[in-house]
Amino acid sequence: MELHLPNRLWHFHGGLHPEQHKGFTRDKPIRSSTLPDQLILPLQQHIGAEAEACVQVGDTVYKGQPVATASGYVSASLHAPTSGTITGIEDRPLPHPSGLSGTCIVIEPDGRDEWWPERPAPVDDYLALDPADIRQRVRDAGIVGLGGAAFPTAVKLNPPSRHQIDTLIINGAECEPYITCDDRLMRERADLVIEGVRIIRQALGIQRVLIGVEDNKPEACDAIEQCIKDKKLKDMKLLRVPTIYPTGGEKQLIKVLTGREVPSNGLPADIGVVCHNVGTAASVYRAIAHGEPMVSRIMTVTGKGVNAPCNLEVLIGTPISHLVAQAEGYTDQAERLIMGGPMMGFAMSSDEVPVIKGTNCILVARSNEVENPVQAMPCIRCGRCTSVCPANLLPQEMYWNARARDFDKIQDYNLFDCIECGCCAAVCPSHIPLVQYYRFAKTEIWALERAKDKSDHARERHEFRLERLEREKKEKAERLAKKKAALAAKKSKDGKTKDEDAKKAAIAAALERAKAKKVQAEVQPKNTDDLTEAQQRQIDEAESRRKALSEHKATPEEASEP
Repeated sequence: MELHLPNRLWHFHGGLHPEQHKGFTRDKPIRSSTLPDQLILPLQQHIGAEAEACVQVGDTVYKGQPVATASGYVSASLHAPTSGTITGIEDRPLPHPSGLSGTCIVIEPDGRDEWWPERPAPVDDYLALDPADIRQRVRDAGIVGLGGAAFPTAVKLNPPSRHQIDTLIINGAECEPYITCDDRLMRERADLVIEGVRIIRQALGIQRVLIGVEDNKPEACDAIEQCIKDKKLKDMKLLRVPTIYPTGGEKQLIKVLTGREVPSNGLPADIGVVCHNVGTAASVYRAIAHGEPMVSRIMTVTGKGVNAPCNLEVLIGTPISHLVAQAEGYTDQAERLIMGGPMMGFAMSSDEVPVIKGTNCILVARSNEVENPVQAMPCIRCGRCTSVCPANLLPQEMYWNARARDFDKIQDYNLFDCIECGCCAAVCPSHIPLVQYYRFAKTEIWALERAKDKSDHARERHEFRLERLEREKKEKAERLAKKKAALAAKKSKDGKTKDEDAKKAAIAAALERAKAKKVQAEVQPKNTDDLTEAQQRQIDEAESRRKALSEHKATPEEASEP
């Protein structure tokens, strides 16, 4: 079925036209980075729960072998990028704005680059796979979104049943200045991207596919369109979108291609859309068709601070210092080290931190190229930040509330709809680092929520403990009462039995005495003076019987006999 689309594009609010600076690496083909001396794999390099290590220090691992497993539904596994030995599971500095450390698995490569013998078998007819099987293979491969957010891809391939998905959008806009890794991927490996898109479409069970690429990448657009034409995919279409930052934002690209707006605090699935990056599509293809988990990614090393800017396919966990060496080292203009682009990236204090799955660029530049050298001044309420905000927010009001630490009120201005694109800070005449205030507010709100959750959990545990103690006390009292009642009943029964036995014995004794008296009265003559020998013998026999009876004590049973 041929895809029918309106012959138009839509526009989102705001946006900028910053200098692109893509000339550093636009024409540099992708090449493989060399093997570093060690690989550092943080357990937390994706949105969601931290992965759990499944290896120990001293273990030998192969390329593609799992070294950490997903610990929840929203989580991602980690695999050894090459064969080698686990030399440490320890805290190392993380590639994060905070500069904090986290648990990392350290691998010393052995140079053989041997694949794990038990890795999943390649699938030839991957378009015949069941959607559930595709999702499980993607999950086992540890694939996350490569556009920067690093959200686990398997989760996005399984939208809630309440959502009716009708459109798959593939994001090839790459609007951030300096970055060209997606551009080179589409130009050099368009077939991998398109086949990955077909697998994703199979998993979602939909037909309509829109691929958005900014019009400043004509070679990439031509390569993708030619691949679509060669494969005769009439239900898939590439759309060249205007070069406006941040068109590459998920919500902004959806607006441009479909005219639909993702609701506040909502997801694209709420309006029937799922969005994936071109790099993610290529990784899905490699995982399904070749059985390769996510052990590498394509990224850009660029800026005036390196001698030879380049596009590299890099093993996950490679130290940034090794990548700078691949770009022929630092220049005398190397003052700032940025992970990501100049708009949404963040500065790092050391080049010993590793590349993670979400790293799409390392920018080495002069300080004035990535941050404003002028000291911040008071806000003059000019409103420029509001006019360029692509999320249609009120940056000025958010700034005042973040500065006042009024975290309840700032959420009334939809703080979490902010994509931290940096447009507001770029146009601020007072040079206020607005995005830093928003990040600070988000971090504080998340910390407060975690503290509240922890407090609620502690309260629930305390209340449950009190309830348990009260229940145990009640059960103990009930058991004690039952025991006392049983003892009283037993005691009463034993006393009654003894009384009955004593009464029977007394009755038997009385009957015996009465019988003895009766016998004596019967045989005892009244006058014994003139007895004959026969009479005397009779008396003696009676006396003998009486004595025998008196000496024999009757049992209760005998006494009760008539």
